[in-house]
Amino acid sequence: MQWRQVYRKGHSVENDNLYDIPLTMLDGTETTFGELFRGKAVLVVNVASRCGFTSQYEGLQALYETYEARNFSILGVPSNSFAGQEPGTNEEIAEFCSRNFGVTFPLTAKTDVNGPNRHPLYALLTRFHDGDLGDDIGWNFEKFLITDSGEIVGRFASAVAPGAPQMQESVEAVLRLE
Repeated sequence: MQWRQVYRKGHSVENDNLYDIPLTMLDGTETTFGELFRGKAVLVVNVASRCGFTSQYEGLQALYETYEARNFSILGVPSNSFAGQEPGTNEEIAEFCSRNFGVTFPLTAKTDVNGPNRHPLYALLTRFHDGDLGDDIGWNFEKFLITDSGEIVGRFASAVAPGAPQMQESVEAVLRLE
């Protein structure tokens, strides 16, 4: 598995401050990454409602439901950073996700994932390079896998669907580490 290779080579990101990063949730609640996810494995995904990959919401929800009981979560981060593909308000995003995909995993308020106003979470996540994935998020539905101890161990391009074998194997591997 690719993430294990990266992990074993010691190229993972030092992320002592991951748990201190502030988050504003879709409903306006203020929290931190640690308050929500300390001790859980997490898949962080930048999402958009008008993207060719939007149907991945369905796979993300299925992944969440499959592994939630094993201390796994997903954090969706709506972003309008790519071609205006998330134009809605936080309320519209919540309605869209619920109505169309039955999303029950946590979603942040709409956030910038690239550029000068990049959210601190993405400033940290994008330090983890994997293959062709570099300093910026390439497109909507790019994914980062984080262990229950807060270590970033995987990064997946937008085209890697939540149900893809490499995604399933990576999540399973992280959950076995617990």
